[in-house]
Amino acid sequence: MRQRKIIFAVLALVMALSTTAAFAESGATKIEDCIEVVKAIKAIPEQGVPPMLLKDAQAIAVIPSVIKVGFVIGGRYGTGVLTVRDAKGNWSAPVFIKIAGGSLGWQIGAESTDLILVFKTKKSVDGIFQGRFTLGADASVAAGPVGRSAEGATDLTLKAEIYSYSRSRGLFAGVALNGAAIMVDDDANASYYGNKYLGPRSVVAGEGGERTPAVTKLLELM
Repeated sequence: MRQRKIIFAVLALVMALSTTAAFAESGATKIEDCIEVVKAIKAIPEQGVPPMLLKDAQAIAVIPSVIKVGFVIGGRYGTGVLTVRDAKGNWSAPVFIKIAGGSLGWQIGAESTDLILVFKTKKSVDGIFQGRFTLGADASVAAGPVGRSAEGATDLTLKAEIYSYSRSRGLFAGVALNGAAIMVDDDANASYYGNKYLGPRSVVAGEGGERTPAVTKLLELM
């Protein structure tokens, strides 16, 4: 019974975070935030995500300002975008996504960090598009290598399906995200693209209409 109460408390906390974040930003603002995060990656290649890892990525998720709070029971929530590389090497229009997760343990405080997820294949993307997808359970996820010196290892020793990074106080570092769930944000996609029946696969296929200058800028930075 006590364990069930704790689980409900975690879920309630995550839902509270999601409600707050849902009203905080529009889709257009979210894309602008993603642009700033990607710019930061490009600005510090020696201390950020290895360029070779980005070059070989099949999909990238950018989730700015993920809120993480905790007082014994912790929760994490954020919204962002996911873009997928096609057969010609071009990036798709962004699919709006959300990430949520809870944790237990002695913790206190609150923080906001930017998250980057680098996908080595499209297998996990298919899982996200099919419904709720949990990092570590549905696909292996690892804290990603940092800096140019890690490039040689990306093809030889790294075996995870997804590599995760966080940015806090201007610094990028690998971060463990096992247990966090990623979902398509259907409401955000419907609002941004003006079509509540437009699914994530249709967005990736380019059926969302003409790209805005902000979207074009974001994809050019990838």
